[in-house]
This record gives sequence, C-alpha cells and structure tokens, in this order.
Amino acid sequence: MDKILAAAQTIATARRNRAPLAALPAELAPADEAEGYRLQRAVHDLMLPQTGALVGYKIGCTSPVMQEYLDIPHPCGGGVFAKGVHDSGAKLRFGDYVRVGVECEIAVRLARNLAPSEAPFTAEWVMEAIEAYHPAIEIVDDRYVKWETMGAPTLVADDFFAAGCVLGKAVARTTAPDLLTAKGRAVVNGKEVGRGTGADVLGDPHNALAWLANHLAEEGTGLHAGQIVLTGSLVKTVWLDQGDAVRMELDGLGIVEAKFT
Repeated sequence: MDKILAAAQTIATARRNRAPLAALPAELAPADEAEGYRLQRAVHDLMLPQTGALVGYKIGCTSPVMQEYLDIPHPCGGGVFAKGVHDSGAKLRFGDYVRVGVECEIAVRLARNLAPSEAPFTAEWVMEAIEAYHPAIEIVDDRYVKWETMGAPTLVADDFFAAGCVLGKAVARTTAPDLLTAKGRAVVNGKEVGRGTGADVLGDPHNALAWLANHLAEEGTGLHAGQIVLTGSLVKTVWLDQGDAVRMELDGLGIVEAKFT
C-alpha cells in the first residue's frame, strides 16, 4: 500500500475512534509540510462519510501568541466540514472530542471563487471576494498523545487540530467594522480568559485569507463562493472542562456562544 494511503488510514482511524494519535512511524510520517498537505487531502477523502462535505478551511498559527504557543512560525491550514459547523447557541457533546479547546476568530464567507489562475492574491484582492463576516468559535481538538512531539507536517495532515466551528450572525462586508482594531474577548463561564484584536492575525485577517488562497493555488485548488474560512485565533487556545459555557465577543461583529455538555 502506498505510504500516503497507509498514513491517512492511521490518522482517519484514530479520528473515528476518538483515540489519541501517537507520532506516526518514521516510514509513514510526512517528510515536510508539502507532503503533510497531500496526506491531509487523503485523510479528507477517508473522513467524508463521517464529516460531510468540505465547506471551507481553518487557518492556524496566524497570531504571535499562537505561533509562540505551537512553536511554528507560519500559518497552517486545515479543512472545515459540513457536520462540524454549528449555529450560535449550540449544545455540543464534550465526549465527542479527545481534548476540546476553543479559539476566538473572525470567519469569512466568500461571495465568489478565488481560482488558482488568479494568483498571486493580496489582502485587498481577497477582501473584495468576501460576502460577510461572522464572529466565530473555532473548535479545536488535541487528538494526540503529545502534540508537542508530532511535528508540523503531521499536525497539518490531521487538519491542524480542526474540529469544527460555531458561527454567530453574518455581518455584510459593506457594513463591517475595521477588522484591524476590532477587539475580541474569549469568555468561559462568565470569566474573561483571553483577548486580542484583528491586527493580531498576520497584521490583518485578510492577509491570512490571501495566504490560504495562494497556498491552495499552489496545490492547484481554489476557494469557492459560499465557503467559510476561519482566519485565525485572536487569543491563545482555551482548553475546556465538561459543562463549560463559551462566549466570544467581537466588536462590531457581535457574539457567538456554545455549551459543551
């Protein structure tokens, strides 16, 4: 069996069983991030019956606080799937995750395609392609025996901790606030546990979206109208306990809430 498929089956099986993934054996581990992304696509194919269709992407490691926390100095992307997208107020099963965490994000929904033939993309270019913004809770899952020893290529292959999102109400791009100065607060059980601003995300969340569009263009794929992109966390990941009530507040974009029961 080819290496990519064997590695993808190992990752997909661990995810289906909610079993912490140990570091892949040397003969299966992706050699670099490019191979990690090829492996990620193979994992997506295997996971579709459980996850539903790919409806967008998450971008991780876009803020200094997250780059320092994960010790990875550049953005990384992962998939967002239909069954993992929830509306504000969702009650989610704590037991559906290995070790669940949340992040405070600005999500975008695209009005039109960003095709590989149009690359390279700039922040200004991709901003014009946005239909609306949403305040978002990114749900992350530490699915690993010890994530610190996994290495970025394997984390990329497993969608870089992605486990879905909770979206607040859409705010049309034409009426949205200046994202650079928009403050975000993460609140768990009524207590503030983190805060940041839009400018913490690669200087501008649109820079993160441009990074993703260029990254996908290099792979020969693009972004499509209607897709959702989580642009990166304004705060350090908050790991949850059972029963936690989570609320993210984003100036000018509103609030989004979820409970992990």
